Amino acid sequence: MKNTISHRVADFLKDYPPFSFLHQKDLEKLSEQISIIYKDKDAIVFTENEKTHDSFYVVHKGAVALRKSQKNTVLDMCDEGDIFGLRPLLAQENYIMEAVAHEESILYAIPIAVFKPYALENRNVGNFLIESYASNTRNPYSDIHKDKLYGDLGQEDLHSSKDTFDLQPIQYSKKIVTCSPSTTARDVAKIMNKKKVGAILIVDEMLPIGIITDKDLRNKIVTGDFSILTTAESIMTKPVITYPKKMTVTEAQMAMMKSSISHLCLTKDGTVNTKAVGILSKHDVMVALGNNPAVLIKALKRAKKVKEIKPIRARIMQLLQGYLDQNIPMTLIAKIITELNEACTTRVIEISIEKMSSPPPVKFAWLALGSQGRSEQMLHTDQDNALVYENVSDVFKDETKIYFLKFAALVNKGLFEIGYDYCPAEMMASNPKWCMSLDEWKSQVHYWITNPGKNEVLLSFIFFDYKVTYGDSEIVNELSESIFESVKANPIFYVHLVSGALQSPSPTGFFRQFLVEQDGANKDNFDIKRRALMPLTDAARVLILSHSVKSISSTAERFEKLAELEPNNRELYLSCSYSFKALLKFRTKQGLLHNDSGQFIALESLSKMEKIKLKRTFKTIKELQELISVRFNISNVV
Repeated sequence: MKNTISHRVADFLKDYPPFSFLHQKDLEKLSEQISIIYKDKDAIVFTENEKTHDSFYVVHKGAVALRKSQKNTVLDMCDEGDIFGLRPLLAQENYIMEAVAHEESILYAIPIAVFKPYALENRNVGNFLIESYASNTRNPYSDIHKDKLYGDLGQEDLHSSKDTFDLQPIQYSKKIVTCSPSTTARDVAKIMNKKKVGAILIVDEMLPIGIITDKDLRNKIVTGDFSILTTAESIMTKPVITYPKKMTVTEAQMAMMKSSISHLCLTKDGTVNTKAVGILSKHDVMVALGNNPAVLIKALKRAKKVKEIKPIRARIMQLLQGYLDQNIPMTLIAKIITELNEACTTRVIEISIEKMSSPPPVKFAWLALGSQGRSEQMLHTDQDNALVYENVSDVFKDETKIYFLKFAALVNKGLFEIGYDYCPAEMMASNPKWCMSLDEWKSQVHYWITNPGKNEVLLSFIFFDYKVTYGDSEIVNELSESIFESVKANPIFYVHLVSGALQSPSPTGFFRQFLVEQDGANKDNFDIKRRALMPLTDAARVLILSHSVKSISSTAERFEKLAELEPNNRELYLSCSYSFKALLKFRTKQGLLHNDSGQFIALESLSKMEKIKLKRTFKTIKELQELISVRFNISNVV
């Protein structure tokens, strides 16, 4: 005779993850062990610091509030199908918050001892439990949450695939050979010969400032252009090109092809501001080489006309879809797609220069702004770019401006032809307001900082996420120095930046319901860009700027750097990094699915699991906004 109650329980759970991953027979068997609990409004399920129960809970009907008892602050609201009370069971610690019935509720109590074997045997169940490690867990993939279900199995193992050899970590040499800037070329050659290496790193106070390779010695010393007593500083290649040590085979090859170099210097944080930890040679890459996107880079370099780039862009989108299908970590996907997108832009710029009647009259730099500047532009979106060129005398001022505006118009047109729409607000280098000399840009940005109205703050948000795509980086470095000096001299600017960062609307309202657009073409759709991604992006920008950190524009990497700089907020920042990557991945998938930007999402098209995962990423936003509000003394949090 069938157990009617357990069958009703199974029938309910089958629609909600992770129970939806179970076979029907297993679900029915599990349901026989589940207890049904009724709670009146305001009834306690468990209290803060209470010893854990032997079960975790699923809301069948009603709602349960999770809150800190002392502050009486609701941290989360669990509704139908939500799990809570799981993390303390797995971590074997007391409850760190209390659970109270927000309204009359019916709960299912699921014994962890009965359920845990399913997590171990069914990988989909296990993955979900790791992601939902607790209702209050912000970053399910942080170090403290590893190894709880799978022993020694970590995040990388969960995402590994033998079909993605090109995304495996590259092996590099940790035996770094170095010398000082004053070492002679003769001594450099002797050291390299003795150590049997093809490159030597020149360091100053333990930081890399340049590199000398066999090729440098052949081209500069053997030819007689320089004396063998010339110092290393005179013949080294500088600035040294640095990358973080966690590189994949693909990233390493693409980096070398992009800069036409044979060696990479790997540092602790990927910049020249930290100590070198390894050297990677072209030979290392060739040894590890498998099939990878480098063929697309080669195809781009062979393209003679802009129209030949468009089909390559289509192949990049196919590659992106393949990586998403294989569940590759978003960090790796973003780096690879960004490199490919930049290579497309670079080739358009090179072709445009060839079309001009004469070469550029002075040094210049093409800047990618917005999401592209942050290395977060996965899909076909509109253009945001600018151009900065070297200062010239008044005599040549007008003709220099005319040249670069004509050149920028060619580039913008080329980018449009390969799939990047024109910016509706004309924030493009072909606009005279976004194509200026170094001094003009300094003056412009100084004005924004010293006269921070709503429009100036918006322009600052867009411009401060710039990245050099092509051209002279020294010009941009000088501009960066000027910006930091202006901001430092005008601390009130932070208040306006924070106020702007707090303008992004909340992703959810009361009872954790998604807040959707109320009118317009996207009525009833959820705006994942404005309500979820932008609050994280804007806050990361303000915080990293307050620390005067340069050369890090990616939102996720900014949060990871902030976790280093502020150990007391480490967990929050790492959770913000995780949430941003999860949201970016979700938006990218939606964009590819519907062949659009992925910004507006029809909620009815999402599964319950997708909605749950989305809501979990929202948890950090409120706390992050409260942090910047207090830090910069903003009285009203929007």
